[in-house]
Amino acid sequence: MILEFMRDDHRACDVLYTEAENALSANDAEKAKEFFTLFYRATNHHFDMEERELFITFEKRTGMMGGPTQMMRYEHQQLRSLLESMKSALAEDRHDDFFGIGESMMIMLQQHNMKEEQMLYPMIDRTLGEDGSLMIQTLKDMAQ
Repeated sequence: MILEFMRDDHRACDVLYTEAENALSANDAEKAKEFFTLFYRATNHHFDMEERELFITFEKRTGMMGGPTQMMRYEHQQLRSLLESMKSALAEDRHDDFFGIGESMMIMLQQHNMKEEQMLYPMIDRTLGEDGSLMIQTLKDMAQ
């Protein structure tokens, strides 16, 4: 099911962010930058999977062009902006800024993920039905 696949991807991204924060808290800026780079890439890849495949397919099947997918895209834009700010703060060794922006980003990201996991992904699973496994394979292929 899409729900499990995408929820697992959310969790994998969360782990990378936690590792980045933990490294920075331990004053290992280089390790923090490595983990944040992985988190940054994984999170943007997650958004791309949704925007380039999942949402488009859902919209085509349901005819819903606005609504939940439009809101998720808007939130992705906001989150991408925060990620860019965090990337700059980390590169410029502004660690307090990194943590401050990161706190806002994580609150927003957790709320965003909850909406997807509790509402949107179940809707997508119902809409795709047996085609869900094909979609998961398409999403997996995007990573290569």
